[in-house]
Amino acid sequence: MYSALHATSQTLTKFLEARLQADAVLGPSFISLGFVVSLATPEEMAEIPAQGVSVWLYRVIRDEQRLNDPPVRISPTELRPTPLPLRLHYLITPITNQITGDPGTEQLILGKVLQTFYSHPILRGTDLRGDFENTETELKVRLEAMSLEEITRVWEALEGSYQLSVSYEVSVVDIDPDLEPERIAPVQIAMPEYGLIVSQEP
Repeated sequence: MYSALHATSQTLTKFLEARLQADAVLGPSFISLGFVVSLATPEEMAEIPAQGVSVWLYRVIRDEQRLNDPPVRISPTELRPTPLPLRLHYLITPITNQITGDPGTEQLILGKVLQTFYSHPILRGTDLRGDFENTETELKVRLEAMSLEEITRVWEALEGSYQLSVSYEVSVVDIDPDLEPERIAPVQIAMPEYGLIVSQEP
């Protein structure tokens, strides 16, 4: 499905929002003060203005490790073409009042984000949202170790001053091709082969 990027973003934001709202310390702020988990960039949230967490998809790359995955037989006479495998990179930034700021609250929010995805690195089943609902999709969420140079380039692209943030990589995300299944000949006879494992001991 071409909506895989959006479904991944929906899954991340809704899962994170539920965890933050359920937290005894941060929950009241997210409920009573209108804190949000948004796909907007930190700069866009500042313009609204809005407080909460920015979950910004800033990079989409091809997953080279899965390019050679074979096509899947979906019926005796059809093969589903191999999808485009992707890895998605999200910059997660806690946002508080843009005038006075609140470093303490930002650190608490970021700590909760780190705890959440460390405890639940795989999202599946009822965690899924959007077009991923009721599918067997599994999203693996991994904290990225970024150098100062790498994180600086990201913030330069935002044309904003650096803020406390972390980056997460999400896989396995597939974009299905806009192609009909390939017609193939069905398997007529399975020919099992047997072998004898011989020990090399002297």
